[in-house]
Amino acid sequence: MTVPVPAAQKAGTAAPTADAAASEVDNARSPLIAGFIGSMFMVFGSLGVGWLAPVSELRRLPLFIWMRTEGAGVALSIVLLAIGGMLLVRAWLRLGQRVRVWGLEARKATLQAVVAWGLPMMFTVPLFSRDVYAYIGQGRLMVEGMNPYKNGISALPNYFQLGADKMWTEAPVPYGQLFLWIEQFVVWVTNVQPEASIMLFRMVALVGIVLCIIYVPKLAELHGVNPHRALWLTAANPLFLTNFIASVHNDALMIGLALAGLYYCATRRVILGIVLVTLSISVKPITIVFLPFIGLLWAGKGASWPRKFLYWFLTAGISFGLLYALSLVNGFGFGWINGLSAPGSIWIWYAPVGLIGLVVASIFNVFGLDGWGMAKWVYDAGKVLMVGAVAWQIFRGDYDRLMRRLTLAFAAIVILAPMIQSWYVVWLIPLFAVTGIRNDWQVKAVYFIVSFFMVYAISDQLDVFPYLQSEDLGLALTLARNAAAIIALLFAVYLIFVDPKTKSLFRKRDEPGLRPII
Repeated sequence: MTVPVPAAQKAGTAAPTADAAASEVDNARSPLIAGFIGSMFMVFGSLGVGWLAPVSELRRLPLFIWMRTEGAGVALSIVLLAIGGMLLVRAWLRLGQRVRVWGLEARKATLQAVVAWGLPMMFTVPLFSRDVYAYIGQGRLMVEGMNPYKNGISALPNYFQLGADKMWTEAPVPYGQLFLWIEQFVVWVTNVQPEASIMLFRMVALVGIVLCIIYVPKLAELHGVNPHRALWLTAANPLFLTNFIASVHNDALMIGLALAGLYYCATRRVILGIVLVTLSISVKPITIVFLPFIGLLWAGKGASWPRKFLYWFLTAGISFGLLYALSLVNGFGFGWINGLSAPGSIWIWYAPVGLIGLVVASIFNVFGLDGWGMAKWVYDAGKVLMVGAVAWQIFRGDYDRLMRRLTLAFAAIVILAPMIQSWYVVWLIPLFAVTGIRNDWQVKAVYFIVSFFMVYAISDQLDVFPYLQSEDLGLALTLARNAAAIIALLFAVYLIFVDPKTKSLFRKRDEPGLRPII
C-alpha cells in the first residue's frame, strides 16, 4: 500500500522558486471570486427555501417572512440557489483549469477556495437535507434518558416542531455510539435551540473536513499520486462542501476519521489507525468494511492465509472490543445494527439497482402481478452482488493495490444499493482521488457525476411554504422543484456544451497536466 513516489510527481511537491511559483497557477482569483459569489447566492437562497424548524425564531423576521411566504421571495430564492450551486461547479472546474503545475501554489489556491466557498455555507439555512434536525431530535432523546435505538423521535412531545423528516419518527437510528454522544452534547449545550444546534453540528463537520484536508494529500503521496490535485478533487469539490457544510451531514466526521485511520495503518501505526477507523464506525457503521483491508495491510505483503486470518482476527478483536466498551458506557449495546437495514428498504430511480427494480415492478404490474414484490427480489439480488464484490476485493488482488481494492469494495456498496444519496458519492471521491483519478474518462466521469448530483440536489429538497398558492404565480412545491431543476439543468448544459472555457473538459481530448498513477 506504501508506494514510492515517482520523481516526476515529487517535483510537484517540492518547494518552487518564486518565479516558478508565480507561474504554477494562472490567476486563481477569478474562480475564487466566482465561487464565493455562488456560495453567497446559496446563502440568500437558503433563507427562502432552506429547511427551517417550525419552532425557529427566524420565521418571525421580516426578511424570512417575505422570502418564505411571498411568491416573489420564493422565486428569487430558487433562482439564487440554482445559479449559486452551479456557479460553484463552474468555479471548481475553472480553478482546476487555471493550474499549470500541481505544486504548493495549487495547494494554496485550493485551500483558499475551501475557505472562500465553504465559510458562507456555515451560515446557510440547512440545504438539500434536513437530517440535522433528526440529529437534534435524537440528541433530545438522549438528554431525556431515552434509548434512541428503541425510540423514534415521535416519543418526544411536540417532536414535529423540531423539523425532522417524518421518516425519522419511528425509524431506528443508524448511527454509532460516538455520534449519539455528540448529539446529546449539542442538545444539552444549546437547550434544543435549533440554529445554535445546527452551528455546533457544523463545527463537528468542520473537524471531519479538516481531517480530510490533512490526510487526503498524505494518502495520495503514499500512492504516488499528486497530493495537491487529490486535494482539489476532494476538498474544493462542490459536492464535498455542500453535503458536509450546507447539508450538515455527519458523514464528514465519518470519512475524515476513516482517512486518518487508513493513513496511520499504512505507515505502520496500526493500533492508532484501527482506533480512528473504529471511531469512524461509531459515527456511521458503514466504514466497518475498512477492517478486512486493514487486517491485510497489517499482515504485510506476501502473507500466508493463516497469517491473514490471524490479523483479520486481531483487527476485528481490537475494533469490536472498543465498540463493545463504548456500548457498555452508554448502555445501549449494538442497537445501531437494526438501523442499517433502513437505507436498503427504499429506492431511487437513478441508482442502477433502483432503476432495474422500477422497470421490473412496472412490467409485472401491467400484467396484474405483484410488481413491487418482484422489485424486492431485485434489491436483494443487488445485495448479494454487493457482498460478492466486497468479498472478491478482500480475497483477490495485489497487495500494492490494497487501497484501490478497498475503494472498489466501498464503491460496490454504493453502486449496488437501491438508494444512492449524493453524500454517498462524497464517501468515494477522496478514496478514488488518493489512489488515482486519471486525466481521461476517469476525471470526466467525476465532472459529470458532480454536475448531475448538484442539479439533482438543487431540485430535490426545497422547503416551500405549504400554503403558498398566490393567484398570480400559483407557486407550489412541484412547480418550485421543477423551476430549480430547469435552471440548474440549463446551467449544466451550458457548462458541458456551450461554455468556451469548460466544454472541453467534458470532451474526449485529455486535459493537460499530470496523469496520476493507479
